[in-house]
Amino acid sequence: MNAVTDPTTETTSPEVLQRILLPRQGEPQDVRMLYLVESGQNKERLSWSERFSVRVPGGSEASFETYFNAFPASYWRRWSQLDTVLLNLHVQGTAAVSVYRSKSDGTRVAVESRLITDEATTFTLPLKNFEDGGWYWFDVTAESDATVSEAAWCAPHAPRAQQMPDGSTVGPFEKRVTVGIPTFNRPADAVAALEALTSDPEIDAIIDAVIMPDQGNQHPADEPGYVDAVARLGERFHEFRQGNLGGSGGYSRIMFEALGDGEAGLPESPYILYMDDDIAIEPDSIARAVQAARYAASPIVVGGQMLNLQERSELRTMGEAIDRSDFMWTKANNSVYDHDFAQYPLGFLGHDSDKKNPDAYNSRNLHRRVDVDYNGWWMCLFPRVVADQIGQPLPLFIKWDDTEYSLRAGAAGFPTVTWPGAAIWHMAWADKDDAIDWQAYFHLRNRLIVAALHHDGGAEGIVRSVQKSTFKHVACMEYSTLAIQNEAMKDFLAGPAGLFDDLDQALPRIQGIRKNYSDAVVVETASDLPSPTGAPGVPVKDVGGRLGKIRKVPWLVHGLRHLVAKEDTSHHHAPQLNLTAQEARWFTLSRVDSATVTTAGGTGVAFRKRDRDLAKQLVSESRALQKQIVERFDELKDEYRGSFDDLVSRSEWKKVFDAQ
Repeated sequence: MNAVTDPTTETTSPEVLQRILLPRQGEPQDVRMLYLVESGQNKERLSWSERFSVRVPGGSEASFETYFNAFPASYWRRWSQLDTVLLNLHVQGTAAVSVYRSKSDGTRVAVESRLITDEATTFTLPLKNFEDGGWYWFDVTAESDATVSEAAWCAPHAPRAQQMPDGSTVGPFEKRVTVGIPTFNRPADAVAALEALTSDPEIDAIIDAVIMPDQGNQHPADEPGYVDAVARLGERFHEFRQGNLGGSGGYSRIMFEALGDGEAGLPESPYILYMDDDIAIEPDSIARAVQAARYAASPIVVGGQMLNLQERSELRTMGEAIDRSDFMWTKANNSVYDHDFAQYPLGFLGHDSDKKNPDAYNSRNLHRRVDVDYNGWWMCLFPRVVADQIGQPLPLFIKWDDTEYSLRAGAAGFPTVTWPGAAIWHMAWADKDDAIDWQAYFHLRNRLIVAALHHDGGAEGIVRSVQKSTFKHVACMEYSTLAIQNEAMKDFLAGPAGLFDDLDQALPRIQGIRKNYSDAVVVETASDLPSPTGAPGVPVKDVGGRLGKIRKVPWLVHGLRHLVAKEDTSHHHAPQLNLTAQEARWFTLSRVDSATVTTAGGTGVAFRKRDRDLAKQLVSESRALQKQIVERFDELKDEYRGSFDDLVSRSEWKKVFDAQ
């Protein structure tokens, strides 16, 4: 298990948990705000030539109360073996270093300040004040030109043994990890990810192996830079070409190989880290995730947070949960989505004028500790002892496999923790059509499967949410989505027997169904179609505010009247409206007979055409399937749970991989 074999020889020297980072050279101001905040009174900017040493001009001030450099003390208090944390740093010149902490509401508390001249120093900081939330950070005020270097948050001792759910102990484990990155037709992204892994010598040194299942027909091996990236990894790099088995097939291959069930010679790393290929990596996040896992009191799954790849100062996902009323993804309690640190730094608690405005936005929730149900596999680390015990991912192709694995791990006594300051940049979901394109099939089918495995209640709440989405799909003329969601319910009702066969068969089958519907056909540009004829009186812009829902009631009435009437097919030759993805809302589309809608990524348009009779047929079929799901849900739970061991067994997955 790669444990440190003799804990009695534990070193007393500090071990780095989280290094203080500077932005890469050339980063714009908004991204710099993730790393440091310079005082607006500074006459001269801070400067640095490498990422771990910064020059602070005399008279200048800077705060490290930032996403990547503040220390998430409440998480270490809740999950780790530590009672204290050390802040180590070296000052050349003279500077005042002031340490602060925050309460769970973001309120700042001064801890200690020292005037340091040409020496290294250590602050020993207790973790007892962080039950519900809070961070540590430090500010620097330079009395003369000063350079701060070798700054890091450290543990006062080496990691110790961890307690398993059955009361036995494992570890402590070495600081080593196997990284797995599945890829599908993103060769440039995949190569960039490989390059990032070796870009920092400290991170490169802890990587035992890199596993890359290549499931596409555009191979990273054909991309410029691949040879050099692989050469830096040497014998640690392992590529596996296989058919398109989706995310679950790629990630399951990584776990299969990392656990020693496949290719001989892979090291038995104590940790396995999943990462997507279409990301940008902050390399220190890898070490931070490993250290959080090593120092945990009991083994935990460590998830990385998601920053927005297109708005890089924005925290897209802070922590996620399952709403048990309808068994659907939702944000965890006290978490936030789309928080822009460039506009609202970690220390922003609001303006004085905001006190009478309960809707005023601030950064207070970022100081609360957030407990989650699961973490996406854009970045997620598993202790080997957890993977050994609970098995492989489910064969779901994409969607819900990451959610299910965390639910399964949690039920076995291994909670998931989404760790602040350990993060990657990933494209935000708003730039994808995954709720209405072919992925909608997997969204619904897999949600039902995971609910059958882990939901304690009935299916009524799930079906009510499906009914709500069904209305929106009808109103928006998304008939292909309705058709494949009906297929999803049929396949769920058919039981678990065909899941492994469907790994490489479901996608082409669903794509074949979608071809029969105009809303699934993407035209390169609306200019290839006749000009829009117009729809006078139809609202296009949304209304917000607290009365927004009330104001939409007349729109709903008009929309329902239009939907039950026979469509005017004269509007099928030319669209009435050309709409952006953001404008394509039910209150607009429910009152027209045709419109073009731009894809979320802006790469083309779909010419949607209303068909009352088709909608009626699809809705009737959907209601009948929903009724079956409610009536048979207990029976289906027994069936899926009875097949669970086979669905996650390494022997069954081996058959899949051997057939590739």
